Amino acid sequence: MSISSKLDQFHAQVKHNRSLWYFSIFNRIALAAGFLPSGFVKINGERFTALSNNHPMGHYLEALFHTGYYYPFIGVMQMLAAILILIPRTVTLGALIYFPIILNICILSLAVRFEGSHITAPLMVLANLYLLCWNYDKIKYIFPFNTTSLDATQKQKKLSKKFPTVFFAGVVATVVLAVLIFLKVYDVMPRNTIAECKQQFEGSNRTRAGNDFCECIHTHGQPLDQCLATYEKAPDD
Repeated sequence: MSISSKLDQFHAQVKHNRSLWYFSIFNRIALAAGFLPSGFVKINGERFTALSNNHPMGHYLEALFHTGYYYPFIGVMQMLAAILILIPRTVTLGALIYFPIILNICILSLAVRFEGSHITAPLMVLANLYLLCWNYDKIKYIFPFNTTSLDATQKQKKLSKKFPTVFFAGVVATVVLAVLIFLKVYDVMPRNTIAECKQQFEGSNRTRAGNDFCECIHTHGQPLDQCLATYEKAPDD
């Protein structure tokens, strides 16, 4: 049996599970809720956050805000993707538009260690990937290993009521693992304010170095990498 046939068979089994169908609807609503407000803010010409311009993410968002029509264009695409994901007939197109946007946000959040989305963005990427996999039957024709003709149809089957315990246990484990990993992956975070930044060093032997790091970010507005390099070279208290 070819790879294409095996994937078709597996996808058909998954697609006819009632619980997994409900989970796909949940992901659609959650992803739409994530982009509609932020997209509207951009279209309305408002700043996305109140972060200081000296904050690493603040640097980026301030520059983005001053990019002319590019800034509201991102908002338009976010709202378009969110609306298309909510409509059953266009969910595949919406997921395809949504994915590069949220993947970019995810990488950006991790690169600048932004607390506002360094956990939610990876989870949204996973939710988006689930929708793309859920609609594999509509996008499989772009894969080189696919051997199914475009007009091939499958008989509609009655939805199974069997609860996929193993799958949802995996979902819960993935969410918990992602939260734990991205909460602990960085020892030092710029935080959103200088007070919160300094608070993370309280009770440690890096108080002085930590305070200098926070001043470097929030007061002097230096790049994150430069502030981290200075912090790592600084001696303990």
